[in-house]
Amino acid sequence: MLSVECRVLEGRRVRLRPKRLGDALKDYSWRRDPELAHLDATLPLAMSFSGYLMNYAEELRYPSPRRRRFAVEALDGRHIGNCMYYDFDEDRGEAEIGIMLGDRAYWDKGCGSEVIALLCGHIFDTTRVERVHLRTLDWNSRARRCFEKCGFTLCGHLLSQGYNFILMELRRPRWGASDQGGG
Repeated sequence: MLSVECRVLEGRRVRLRPKRLGDALKDYSWRRDPELAHLDATLPLAMSFSGYLMNYAEELRYPSPRRRRFAVEALDGRHIGNCMYYDFDEDRGEAEIGIMLGDRAYWDKGCGSEVIALLCGHIFDTTRVERVHLRTLDWNSRARRCFEKCGFTLCGHLLSQGYNFILMELRRPRWGASDQGGG
């Protein structure tokens, strides 16, 4: 079971903090952005902001026990993206992760790999999860390089809803032996 507490995680470039209602407007604009939606293999969000805000507030009020969402901030406090782990299953020892840096000014600056390192470190430090996994579009070389830099390895392929994904994983022993894991 995930703990109720969700602490702030700080790196050299970014910090991960719990989501809050004030994040909704940026999150909504990022979810409506066609390029960001394409990178996430989805369609741009079509619902109204008021509908989105109602759903957003409900999710913050009643978070799922199977996931944890974080806002990604630059150290100056600017909200630049989001990350999360979900399908958390401590019995199976697994969790899936996702990341989206919506603010393009922070792309290709090492922020993504720092987010992944902070998130994976948090998962391995606070849960019994042995395997963190993800999927990314097979053509998204920037994301793949980021994940490989953090120690993820290819573990499969998936065709879903007309999209080709690569599946990647990071296991606790590999994390503990890597620079990110402090070993």
